Amino acid sequence: MRVFLVRHAHADPGDPDELRSLSARGREEARVLAERLAVHATPPEVVLTSPLLRARQTAQAIADAGLDEAAVSSRRTGLAYGSTHGSTSELEVFCRTLFGARGITALSGTSYLKFMSHTCAANLALAYGVRGRVVPTVSACASGSQAVGVGYETIRADHADVMLCGGAEELHFLHATVFDIMYATSTRYNDTPDLSPRPFDHERDGLVVGEGAGTLVLEEYEHAKRRSAPIYGEILGFGMNCDGSHVTSPSATGMAEAMRLALADAGMPRDRVQYINAHGTATELGDIAETEATFQVMGEAVPFSSTKSYTAHTLGACGAIESIFCIMAMRDSFLPANLNLARVDERCAPLNYLRGDTRRAAFDVAMNNNFAFGGINTSLLLGRL
Repeated sequence: MRVFLVRHAHADPGDPDELRSLSARGREEARVLAERLAVHATPPEVVLTSPLLRARQTAQAIADAGLDEAAVSSRRTGLAYGSTHGSTSELEVFCRTLFGARGITALSGTSYLKFMSHTCAANLALAYGVRGRVVPTVSACASGSQAVGVGYETIRADHADVMLCGGAEELHFLHATVFDIMYATSTRYNDTPDLSPRPFDHERDGLVVGEGAGTLVLEEYEHAKRRSAPIYGEILGFGMNCDGSHVTSPSATGMAEAMRLALADAGMPRDRVQYINAHGTATELGDIAETEATFQVMGEAVPFSSTKSYTAHTLGACGAIESIFCIMAMRDSFLPANLNLARVDERCAPLNYLRGDTRRAAFDVAMNNNFAFGGINTSLLLGRL
């Protein structure tokens, strides 16, 4: 069974006035969310992580895929979506209230629902009436790519015809704090922010935290053809594993195995892959381990870059957003260069690092890799039709 990407939408929150192109239901949902965000008065029933971003992207994806309300609410339509956890801003409110003067008596019965770990998936399902399988992928920086991979496997196993897949993350100071106390965030370029992050560069000094959301509609090929859906690409293979060794220290061995699993799943030799979108967070150990793993499996010839150099690290959203980058690059025939890569770190493996300007190039197969705390490794193979 072949699984195709029939629509994608990446994060571009824009102005609420620009929501005219969304489906009627999605447009109204996003408008209401925008208004509630503006007055900081989200009612108990609206408990979404990155609400406007996620609602906007999912509504765009559903509308462009031509899925009406009946199709979305079909038992054969499911959803796989994730973030690092629930809403961090709501977790902050909860903690400030709990440890404040009134303590637990000041909390409402719906407080927890705003930051529960599967808030993303549960509330999107409620917002759009999804009644098929719902899979929350809460796996830190692999959440988005794991959602796409799980959606692909769900359709391939004939448990669904359509899967809404993606990830979202809101910007909050706590995210930067978590990485900062691990000495993993960029600090040297605070006065020149355009110069960081710098994946694979000799002068990199850590990641930059970003915000975003990305939604992809996956659909079984014959099902998509029957309804004349616009098809943007194909999911060719998916690999996922765990290092089983350390919570935060990256393992080149585990990363390499995930890539091998993706190639085996696709039944594809490595020389078919024409571009690799790296996880590339610009941390010291992570970049070195990833390049070593890539060299082990893919050799040194495949063009290699990290689009986090443009978007920063959107955490739970990055795997979905970067899959969209790959699809768009194949569709529009370009290879995105590594931003801020002036001098490759000598400790990184010898790869074909894309540097300088974006290159014009037609290609048909891309690999998107993402790795997360807990030793969770994912690798997706995406194709152009």
